[in-house]
Amino acid sequence: MSIDRLVMAFAGIVILLSVALAHWVNPNWLWLTVFVGANLLQAAFTKFCPLATILKKIGAKPGCAF
Repeated sequence: MSIDRLVMAFAGIVILLSVALAHWVNPNWLWLTVFVGANLLQAAFTKFCPLATILKKIGAKPGCAF
């Protein structure tokens, strides 16, 4: 799986997990959703994503975006 797909999958998992935690534990977990969304937005413009950098270092296959 390419870095692009891994980043999208990880972001989706974190968003769904934070929404579930906000629903059942504490609404402040929605800040994690905001952080992930903001990170995805800035990555679209700057092409910098911390997760993509980590995945690149551990040897994941490069994609089109990262």
